[in-house]
Amino acid sequence: MKVAYSKAAVALLFAVSASSLLMASEKLVTSNNATTDDDHTYETVTHENVKDEGIVIGDGWKVSGDIRAGYLNYDYSNPPSHYDGDGKIVPNNPNVNKGHADSRGIYLIPKVSISSPNYNGFTFKITGSGATDFGINDPLYEQRTFVFDPVERKSFAALQEAYVAYETPDGAHKFLVGAKEIVTPMVDADDWYMLADSFQGAYYMNKSFENIMFAGGYFYKMIGVWDSGANGTEWHTMSDASFVNGDYKKLAGDEGVWTGVFQYSDDKHNFQVWDYYMKDYYNTFFAQYDYTGKAESFTYDMGAQFIDFQGVGGLKEYYRDVLGGRAIDYSIYSVRLNAKHETGFDIALGASFYTDGDGTGDTLGAWGGYPYFANGMIFHFFEAGSLRNANSYKAQLGYDLGKQGIDGLWIGARYTYFDLDPQYSKSSLNGEGQEYQKQYGLRVSYNHPSGFYFTGTYESVDLDQQPDISALRLIGGYKF
Repeated sequence: MKVAYSKAAVALLFAVSASSLLMASEKLVTSNNATTDDDHTYETVTHENVKDEGIVIGDGWKVSGDIRAGYLNYDYSNPPSHYDGDGKIVPNNPNVNKGHADSRGIYLIPKVSISSPNYNGFTFKITGSGATDFGINDPLYEQRTFVFDPVERKSFAALQEAYVAYETPDGAHKFLVGAKEIVTPMVDADDWYMLADSFQGAYYMNKSFENIMFAGGYFYKMIGVWDSGANGTEWHTMSDASFVNGDYKKLAGDEGVWTGVFQYSDDKHNFQVWDYYMKDYYNTFFAQYDYTGKAESFTYDMGAQFIDFQGVGGLKEYYRDVLGGRAIDYSIYSVRLNAKHETGFDIALGASFYTDGDGTGDTLGAWGGYPYFANGMIFHFFEAGSLRNANSYKAQLGYDLGKQGIDGLWIGARYTYFDLDPQYSKSSLNGEGQEYQKQYGLRVSYNHPSGFYFTGTYESVDLDQQPDISALRLIGGYKF
Protein backbone atom coordinates (compact mmCIF):
# COMPACT_ATOMS: atom_id res chain seq x y z
CA MET A 1 0.00 0.00 0.00
CA LYS A 2 2.80 2.37 -0.93
CA VAL A 3 1.91 5.84 -2.18
CA ALA A 4 4.53 7.50 -4.37
CA TYR A 5 4.28 11.15 -5.28
CA SER A 6 6.31 13.82 -7.01
CA LYS A 7 8.57 16.28 -5.22
CA ALA A 8 5.69 18.75 -5.25
CA ALA A 9 3.58 16.32 -3.24
CA VAL A 10 6.39 15.87 -0.72
CA ALA A 11 6.71 19.64 -0.43
CA LEU A 12 2.96 19.84 0.26
CA LEU A 13 3.31 17.21 2.99
CA PHE A 14 6.13 19.29 4.48
CA ALA A 15 3.92 22.37 4.55
CA VAL A 16 1.07 20.52 6.26
CA SER A 17 3.36 19.03 8.91
CA ALA A 18 4.73 22.44 9.83
CA SER A 19 1.81 22.88 12.24
CA SER A 20 1.83 19.46 13.86
CA LEU A 21 3.22 17.26 16.67
CA LEU A 22 4.97 13.88 16.72
CA MET A 23 3.14 10.87 18.11
CA ALA A 24 5.82 8.34 19.02
CA SER A 25 5.94 4.63 18.23
CA GLU A 26 4.30 2.18 20.61
CA LYS A 27 6.29 -0.24 22.72
CA LEU A 28 4.66 -3.62 22.92
CA VAL A 29 6.09 -3.99 26.45
CA THR A 30 4.87 -2.84 29.86
CA SER A 31 7.90 -1.48 31.68
CA ASN A 32 10.67 1.04 31.04
CA ASN A 33 13.04 -1.57 32.49
CA ALA A 34 12.51 -3.64 29.33
CA THR A 35 15.42 -2.51 27.21
CA THR A 36 14.46 -4.04 23.88
CA ASP A 37 16.61 -1.62 21.87
CA ASP A 38 19.62 -1.15 24.10
CA ASP A 39 22.16 0.07 21.60
CA HIS A 40 19.89 2.92 20.56
CA THR A 41 19.27 4.12 24.12
CA TYR A 42 21.04 7.43 23.69
CA GLU A 43 19.59 8.43 20.34
CA THR A 44 17.40 11.51 20.60
CA VAL A 45 14.83 9.94 18.31
CA THR A 46 13.23 7.68 20.90
CA HIS A 47 10.06 5.63 21.09
CA GLU A 48 8.80 7.36 24.23
CA ASN A 49 5.83 9.66 23.72
CA VAL A 50 7.07 12.51 25.91
CA LYS A 51 5.15 15.28 24.15
CA ASP A 52 1.73 13.91 23.39
CA GLU A 53 -0.62 16.85 23.89
CA GLY A 54 -0.84 17.51 20.15
CA ILE A 55 -2.83 20.23 18.45
CA VAL A 56 -6.53 19.75 19.05
CA ILE A 57 -8.49 20.43 15.88
CA GLY A 58 -11.95 19.75 17.28
CA ASP A 59 -13.82 17.33 19.52
CA GLY A 60 -10.64 15.61 20.69
CA TRP A 61 -9.10 15.04 17.25
CA LYS A 62 -5.39 15.88 17.21
CA VAL A 63 -2.71 16.65 14.65
CA SER A 64 0.88 15.66 15.30
CA GLY A 65 4.11 15.74 13.33
CA ASP A 66 7.87 15.91 13.08
CA ILE A 67 10.10 17.85 10.69
CA ARG A 68 13.38 15.92 10.51
CA ALA A 69 16.48 16.84 8.51
CA GLY A 70 19.79 15.09 8.18
CA TYR A 71 23.23 15.20 6.62
CA LEU A 72 24.75 11.75 6.08
CA ASN A 73 28.30 11.03 4.90
CA TYR A 74 29.63 7.46 4.60
CA ASP A 75 33.26 7.00 3.54
CA TYR A 76 34.16 3.47 2.43
CA SER A 77 37.44 4.47 0.74
CA ASN A 78 35.62 3.57 -2.49
CA PRO A 79 34.17 6.44 -4.60
CA PRO A 80 31.27 5.66 -6.94
CA SER A 81 32.13 5.23 -10.61
CA HIS A 82 29.03 4.83 -12.78
CA TYR A 83 25.60 3.20 -13.14
CA ASP A 84 25.22 -0.28 -14.58
CA GLY A 85 22.53 -1.28 -17.06
CA ASP A 86 20.00 -1.79 -14.25
CA GLY A 87 20.61 1.64 -12.77
CA LYS A 88 22.64 0.35 -9.82
CA ILE A 89 25.66 2.33 -8.62
CA VAL A 90 29.02 0.72 -9.38
CA PRO A 91 31.97 1.76 -7.17
CA ASN A 92 35.52 2.25 -8.37
CA ASN A 93 36.52 -1.10 -6.92
CA PRO A 94 33.77 -3.70 -6.39
CA ASN A 95 36.09 -5.64 -4.07
CA VAL A 96 36.73 -2.83 -1.56
CA ASN A 97 34.48 -3.06 1.50
CA LYS A 98 32.01 -5.41 -0.21
CA GLY A 99 31.50 -2.94 -3.03
CA HIS A 100 29.97 -0.30 -0.78
CA ALA A 101 30.41 3.07 -2.45
CA ASP A 102 31.06 6.38 -0.69
CA SER A 103 27.65 7.93 -0.05
CA ARG A 104 26.40 11.29 1.16
CA GLY A 105 23.35 13.49 1.06
CA ILE A 106 21.10 16.05 2.71
CA TYR A 107 17.47 15.08 3.29
CA LEU A 108 14.22 16.38 4.70
CA ILE A 109 11.77 13.94 6.30
CA PRO A 110 8.33 15.43 7.04
CA LYS A 111 5.76 13.45 8.99
CA VAL A 112 2.18 14.25 9.99
CA SER A 113 -0.45 12.29 11.95
CA ILE A 114 -4.12 12.70 12.71
CA SER A 115 -5.50 10.80 15.72
CA SER A 116 -9.01 10.49 17.04
CA PRO A 117 -10.45 10.85 20.53
CA ASN A 118 -11.61 7.77 22.39
CA TYR A 119 -14.99 6.53 21.21
CA ASN A 120 -16.14 3.91 23.74
CA GLY A 121 -12.67 2.40 23.73
CA PHE A 122 -12.00 2.78 19.98
CA THR A 123 -9.28 5.08 18.62
CA PHE A 124 -8.06 5.74 15.08
CA LYS A 125 -4.87 7.15 13.63
CA ILE A 126 -3.42 7.93 10.20
CA THR A 127 0.16 9.05 9.50
CA GLY A 128 1.72 10.29 6.28
CA SER A 129 5.46 10.62 5.78
CA GLY A 130 7.90 11.43 3.03
CA ALA A 131 11.51 12.00 2.11
CA THR A 132 13.05 14.51 -0.28
CA ASP A 133 16.37 16.13 -1.11
CA PHE A 134 14.79 18.80 -3.36
CA GLY A 135 17.16 17.60 -6.11
CA ILE A 136 20.32 18.96 -4.47
CA ASN A 137 22.14 15.62 -3.94
CA ASP A 138 24.34 13.86 -6.48
CA PRO A 139 22.43 10.60 -7.18
CA LEU A 140 25.73 8.82 -7.86
CA TYR A 141 26.53 9.19 -4.13
CA GLU A 142 23.30 7.64 -2.81
CA GLN A 143 24.07 3.91 -2.74
CA ARG A 144 24.05 3.64 1.07
CA THR A 145 22.39 6.71 2.55
CA PHE A 146 19.31 4.51 3.20
CA VAL A 147 16.80 7.31 2.62
CA PHE A 148 15.68 6.72 -0.97
CA ASP A 149 15.52 3.38 -2.71
CA PRO A 150 19.16 2.76 -3.83
CA VAL A 151 18.08 2.07 -7.44
CA GLU A 152 15.23 4.55 -7.92
CA ARG A 153 16.86 7.33 -5.83
CA LYS A 154 13.72 9.47 -5.90
CA SER A 155 11.71 11.48 -3.39
CA PHE A 156 8.67 9.66 -2.10
CA ALA A 157 5.67 9.92 0.19
CA ALA A 158 3.96 7.02 1.92
CA LEU A 159 1.07 6.13 4.15
CA GLN A 160 3.05 5.27 7.28
CA GLU A 161 0.19 4.42 9.65
CA ALA A 162 -3.53 3.72 9.38
CA TYR A 163 -5.06 1.69 12.18
CA VAL A 164 -7.95 1.22 14.54
CA ALA A 165 -7.42 0.14 18.17
CA TYR A 166 -9.76 -0.92 20.93
CA GLU A 167 -8.88 -0.87 24.64
CA THR A 168 -11.11 -1.84 27.56
CA PRO A 169 -11.79 0.85 30.20
CA ASP A 170 -9.50 -0.84 32.72
CA GLY A 171 -6.66 -1.16 30.21
CA ALA A 172 -6.52 -4.93 30.63
CA HIS A 173 -7.22 -5.80 27.00
CA LYS A 174 -6.16 -4.13 23.77
CA PHE A 175 -6.65 -5.08 20.14
CA LEU A 176 -5.16 -3.28 17.13
CA VAL A 177 -5.45 -3.85 13.39
CA GLY A 178 -3.89 -1.86 10.55
CA ALA A 179 -0.53 -0.25 9.85
CA LYS A 180 1.49 1.05 12.81
CA GLU A 181 4.99 1.79 14.06
CA ILE A 182 5.51 -1.04 16.55
CA VAL A 183 8.45 -1.66 18.90
CA THR A 184 9.35 -5.25 19.76
CA PRO A 185 12.83 -6.80 20.03
CA MET A 186 13.01 -8.34 16.52
CA VAL A 187 10.25 -6.48 14.66
CA ASP A 188 10.96 -2.86 15.43
CA ALA A 189 10.11 0.64 14.21
CA ASP A 190 13.84 1.37 14.71
CA ASP A 191 13.30 5.14 14.69
CA TRP A 192 16.94 5.97 15.36
CA TYR A 193 17.74 6.87 11.76
CA MET A 194 15.83 9.07 9.27
CA LEU A 195 12.41 7.40 9.04
CA ALA A 196 10.87 4.71 11.22
CA ASP A 197 9.63 1.34 10.00
CA SER A 198 5.93 0.54 10.04
CA PHE A 199 4.13 -2.80 9.93
CA GLN A 200 0.73 -3.95 8.68
CA GLY A 201 -0.98 -6.58 10.78
CA ALA A 202 -2.92 -7.14 13.97
CA TYR A 203 -2.19 -7.96 17.61
CA TYR A 204 -3.94 -8.56 20.91
CA MET A 205 -2.43 -7.57 24.28
CA ASN A 206 -3.59 -8.78 27.71
CA LYS A 207 -2.52 -7.00 30.92
CA SER A 208 -5.26 -8.27 33.19
CA PHE A 209 -2.81 -9.95 35.59
CA GLU A 210 -0.61 -7.90 37.92
CA ASN A 211 2.95 -7.49 36.58
CA ILE A 212 2.21 -9.85 33.68
CA MET A 213 1.61 -9.12 30.01
CA PHE A 214 1.11 -11.51 27.17
CA ALA A 215 0.30 -10.76 23.57
CA GLY A 216 0.07 -12.33 20.16
CA GLY A 217 -0.05 -10.95 16.67
CA TYR A 218 0.65 -11.26 12.98
CA PHE A 219 2.82 -8.85 10.98
CA TYR A 220 2.18 -9.19 7.26
CA LYS A 221 3.92 -6.24 5.57
CA MET A 222 6.52 -3.61 6.39
CA ILE A 223 7.91 -0.37 5.01
CA GLY A 224 11.35 1.04 5.88
CA VAL A 225 14.38 1.79 3.72
CA TRP A 226 16.98 1.06 6.40
CA ASP A 227 15.64 -2.32 7.52
CA SER A 228 13.85 -3.87 4.54
CA GLY A 229 15.45 -6.37 2.20
CA ALA A 230 13.14 -5.07 -0.55
CA ASN A 231 12.35 -1.55 -1.78
CA GLY A 232 11.82 0.03 1.62
CA THR A 233 9.90 3.01 0.22
CA GLU A 234 7.05 0.59 -0.55
CA TRP A 235 5.00 -1.86 1.47
CA HIS A 236 6.35 -5.40 1.05
CA THR A 237 5.46 -8.66 2.77
CA MET A 238 7.68 -9.64 5.67
CA SER A 239 9.03 -12.54 3.60
CA ASP A 240 9.98 -10.23 0.72
CA ALA A 241 11.51 -7.75 3.18
CA SER A 242 13.64 -10.44 4.81
CA PHE A 243 17.36 -10.82 4.08
CA VAL A 244 17.25 -14.47 3.03
CA ASN A 245 18.41 -15.76 -0.38
CA GLY A 246 16.82 -13.69 -3.15
CA ASP A 247 16.22 -16.61 -5.49
CA TYR A 248 14.28 -18.40 -2.77
CA LYS A 249 12.13 -15.32 -2.15
CA LYS A 250 11.14 -15.39 -5.84
CA LEU A 251 10.06 -19.03 -5.53
CA ALA A 252 8.37 -18.95 -2.13
CA GLY A 253 4.97 -17.50 -1.39
CA ASP A 254 4.41 -14.28 0.52
CA GLU A 255 4.32 -14.74 4.28
CA GLY A 256 4.04 -12.72 7.43
CA VAL A 257 5.46 -13.25 10.91
CA TRP A 258 3.42 -14.81 13.72
CA THR A 259 4.51 -13.36 17.07
CA GLY A 260 3.84 -14.23 20.68
CA VAL A 261 5.21 -12.77 23.93
CA PHE A 262 5.08 -13.35 27.67
CA GLN A 263 6.47 -10.72 30.02
CA TYR A 264 6.81 -10.35 33.78
CA SER A 265 7.82 -6.92 35.04
CA ASP A 266 7.99 -5.13 38.38
CA ASP A 267 10.12 -2.33 39.81
CA LYS A 268 13.32 -4.37 39.71
CA HIS A 269 12.79 -7.40 37.50
CA ASN A 270 11.84 -7.69 33.86
CA PHE A 271 11.67 -11.00 32.04
CA GLN A 272 10.35 -11.34 28.50
CA VAL A 273 10.11 -14.23 26.05
CA TRP A 274 9.22 -13.73 22.38
CA ASP A 275 8.83 -16.06 19.45
CA TYR A 276 8.64 -14.99 15.80
CA TYR A 277 7.61 -17.73 13.36
CA MET A 278 7.40 -17.92 9.55
CA LYS A 279 6.47 -21.42 8.47
CA ASP A 280 8.57 -21.51 5.28
CA TYR A 281 11.35 -19.10 6.30
CA TYR A 282 12.79 -19.08 9.81
CA ASN A 283 11.93 -18.94 13.47
CA THR A 284 13.43 -16.47 15.96
CA PHE A 285 13.32 -17.13 19.69
CA PHE A 286 14.18 -14.21 22.00
CA ALA A 287 14.53 -14.18 25.79
CA GLN A 288 15.87 -11.42 28.03
CA TYR A 289 16.10 -10.75 31.75
CA ASP A 290 16.87 -7.34 33.28
CA TYR A 291 17.48 -6.35 36.87
CA THR A 292 17.33 -2.67 37.83
CA GLY A 293 18.73 -1.52 41.17
CA LYS A 294 20.47 1.18 43.18
CA ALA A 295 23.75 1.19 45.07
CA GLU A 296 24.51 4.37 47.02
CA SER A 297 24.91 7.08 44.34
CA PHE A 298 24.51 4.69 41.38
CA THR A 299 21.55 3.29 39.52
CA TYR A 300 22.24 0.28 37.36
CA ASP A 301 20.62 -2.17 34.98
CA MET A 302 22.03 -5.65 34.39
CA GLY A 303 20.79 -7.82 31.57
CA ALA A 304 21.21 -11.23 29.98
CA GLN A 305 19.87 -12.16 26.56
CA PHE A 306 19.49 -15.22 24.36
CA ILE A 307 18.44 -15.22 20.68
CA ASP A 308 18.15 -18.28 18.47
CA PHE A 309 17.59 -18.38 14.69
CA GLN A 310 16.46 -21.56 12.92
CA GLY A 311 15.50 -22.09 9.30
CA VAL A 312 12.21 -23.95 8.90
CA GLY A 313 10.00 -25.41 6.20
CA GLY A 314 10.72 -24.61 2.58
CA LEU A 315 13.66 -22.33 3.33
CA LYS A 316 15.42 -25.02 5.35
CA GLU A 317 14.99 -27.49 2.49
CA TYR A 318 16.11 -24.94 -0.14
CA TYR A 319 19.27 -24.03 1.74
CA ARG A 320 20.08 -27.70 2.25
CA ASP A 321 19.28 -29.00 -1.24
CA VAL A 322 19.99 -26.02 -3.53
CA LEU A 323 22.62 -23.99 -1.67
CA GLY A 324 24.84 -26.93 -0.85
CA GLY A 325 24.00 -27.60 2.78
CA ARG A 326 23.74 -24.03 4.04
CA ALA A 327 21.41 -23.43 6.95
CA ILE A 328 20.07 -20.74 9.24
CA ASP A 329 21.12 -22.31 12.53
CA TYR A 330 22.85 -20.21 15.19
CA SER A 331 22.38 -18.46 18.52
CA ILE A 332 23.59 -15.29 20.27
CA TYR A 333 24.31 -15.07 24.01
CA SER A 334 24.69 -11.58 25.46
CA VAL A 335 25.25 -9.82 28.78
CA ARG A 336 25.38 -6.17 29.73
CA LEU A 337 25.77 -3.73 32.60
CA ASN A 338 24.58 -0.14 32.40
CA ALA A 339 25.12 2.25 35.30
CA LYS A 340 24.62 5.93 35.97
CA HIS A 341 26.12 8.07 38.73
CA GLU A 342 24.30 10.96 40.34
CA THR A 343 27.00 13.32 39.03
CA GLY A 344 25.77 12.67 35.47
CA PHE A 345 28.33 10.12 34.29
CA ASP A 346 27.06 6.87 32.82
CA ILE A 347 28.68 3.71 31.51
CA ALA A 348 27.36 0.96 29.24
CA LEU A 349 29.19 -2.36 28.94
CA GLY A 350 28.07 -5.23 26.75
CA ALA A 351 29.24 -8.47 25.17
CA SER A 352 27.66 -10.77 22.59
CA PHE A 353 28.80 -14.26 21.63
CA TYR A 354 27.75 -15.79 18.31
CA THR A 355 27.73 -19.57 18.00
CA ASP A 356 29.41 -21.53 15.20
CA GLY A 357 26.37 -21.74 12.94
CA ASP A 358 25.38 -20.32 9.58
CA GLY A 359 22.82 -17.63 8.79
CA THR A 360 24.01 -14.36 10.34
CA GLY A 361 23.94 -12.55 7.00
CA ASP A 362 20.40 -13.78 6.33
CA THR A 363 18.89 -12.56 9.59
CA LEU A 364 20.82 -9.88 11.51
CA GLY A 365 19.08 -6.50 11.42
CA ALA A 366 16.06 -7.75 9.46
CA TRP A 367 12.73 -6.02 10.15
CA GLY A 368 14.38 -3.35 12.33
CA GLY A 369 15.50 -5.62 15.15
CA TYR A 370 18.78 -4.47 16.77
CA PRO A 371 18.49 -5.61 20.40
CA TYR A 372 22.06 -6.93 20.50
CA PHE A 373 24.16 -5.69 23.41
CA ALA A 374 27.46 -4.94 21.63
CA ASN A 375 27.19 -2.93 18.43
CA GLY A 376 28.71 0.28 17.16
CA MET A 377 27.06 3.68 17.16
CA ILE A 378 26.61 3.64 13.37
CA PHE A 379 28.22 0.48 12.01
CA HIS A 380 27.28 -2.97 13.20
CA PHE A 381 27.71 -6.24 11.33
CA PHE A 382 27.31 -5.24 7.67
CA GLU A 383 30.98 -4.49 7.00
CA ALA A 384 32.69 -7.67 8.24
CA GLY A 385 32.67 -10.77 6.07
CA SER A 386 30.68 -12.77 8.64
CA LEU A 387 29.87 -12.80 12.34
CA ARG A 388 29.71 -16.58 12.47
CA ASN A 389 31.53 -17.80 15.61
CA ALA A 390 32.44 -14.18 16.46
CA ASN A 391 32.38 -12.26 19.75
CA SER A 392 31.68 -8.56 20.17
CA TYR A 393 32.40 -6.25 23.11
CA LYS A 394 31.18 -2.71 23.80
CA ALA A 395 32.37 -0.08 26.28
CA GLN A 396 30.65 3.31 26.35
CA LEU A 397 31.18 6.31 28.61
CA GLY A 398 28.77 9.24 28.63
CA TYR A 399 27.90 12.38 30.52
CA ASP A 400 24.55 14.10 31.05
CA LEU A 401 25.18 17.86 30.98
CA GLY A 402 21.91 18.44 32.76
CA LYS A 403 24.07 18.42 35.88
CA GLN A 404 25.73 21.53 34.46
CA GLY A 405 22.42 23.25 33.80
CA ILE A 406 22.03 22.17 30.15
CA ASP A 407 19.05 19.85 30.35
CA GLY A 408 18.69 17.35 27.53
CA LEU A 409 22.34 17.44 26.38
CA TRP A 410 24.35 14.19 26.41
CA ILE A 411 27.81 13.42 25.10
CA GLY A 412 29.43 10.02 24.88
CA ALA A 413 32.09 7.82 23.34
CA ARG A 414 31.93 4.13 22.47
CA TYR A 415 34.48 1.50 21.56
CA THR A 416 33.24 -1.72 19.99
CA TYR A 417 35.49 -4.67 19.20
CA PHE A 418 34.44 -7.60 17.03
CA ASP A 419 36.61 -10.67 17.50
CA LEU A 420 36.01 -12.31 14.11
CA ASP A 421 36.66 -15.90 13.10
CA PRO A 422 38.93 -15.76 10.01
CA GLN A 423 37.67 -19.17 8.95
CA TYR A 424 34.31 -17.59 8.09
CA SER A 425 34.88 -13.82 7.88
CA LYS A 426 36.70 -13.28 4.59
CA SER A 427 37.77 -9.96 3.12
CA SER A 428 36.04 -9.03 -0.12
CA LEU A 429 39.27 -7.27 -1.13
CA ASN A 430 41.74 -10.16 -1.08
CA GLY A 431 39.93 -13.22 0.24
CA GLU A 432 42.04 -13.29 3.38
CA GLY A 433 40.53 -14.14 6.75
CA GLN A 434 39.54 -11.24 9.00
CA GLU A 435 40.63 -11.30 12.64
CA TYR A 436 38.95 -8.15 13.98
CA GLN A 437 36.75 -5.11 13.46
CA LYS A 438 37.35 -2.09 15.71
CA GLN A 439 34.85 0.77 15.93
CA TYR A 440 35.36 4.17 17.56
CA GLY A 441 32.26 6.33 18.00
CA LEU A 442 31.47 9.79 19.35
CA ARG A 443 28.01 11.21 19.88
CA VAL A 444 26.35 14.45 20.98
CA SER A 445 22.59 14.42 21.45
CA TYR A 446 20.20 17.13 22.58
CA ASN A 447 16.49 17.20 23.38
CA HIS A 448 14.75 20.46 24.26
CA PRO A 449 11.33 20.53 25.96
CA SER A 450 10.04 22.77 23.16
CA GLY A 451 10.44 19.92 20.69
CA PHE A 452 13.83 20.65 19.12
CA TYR A 453 16.27 17.72 18.99
CA PHE A 454 19.64 16.90 17.46
CA THR A 455 22.01 13.95 17.29
CA GLY A 456 25.50 14.19 15.83
CA THR A 457 27.45 10.94 15.51
CA TYR A 458 30.87 10.14 14.07
CA GLU A 459 32.31 6.65 13.90
CA SER A 460 35.40 5.17 12.30
CA VAL A 461 36.02 1.49 11.57
CA ASP A 462 39.31 -0.38 11.44
CA LEU A 463 38.39 -3.61 9.66
CA ASP A 464 41.06 -6.25 9.12
CA GLN A 465 42.13 -6.65 5.45
CA GLN A 466 40.12 -3.63 4.26
CA PRO A 467 40.67 0.14 3.83
CA ASP A 468 39.34 2.35 6.63
CA ILE A 469 35.65 3.19 6.91
CA SER A 470 34.03 6.18 8.62
CA ALA A 471 30.71 7.98 8.79
CA LEU A 472 29.24 11.26 10.01
CA ARG A 473 25.52 11.60 10.69
CA LEU A 474 23.90 14.89 11.70
CA ILE A 475 20.19 14.39 12.35
CA GLY A 476 17.86 16.93 13.92
CA GLY A 477 14.38 18.28 13.81
CA TYR A 478 11.41 19.80 15.54
CA LYS A 479 8.51 17.90 17.06
CA PHE A 480 5.23 19.78 17.21
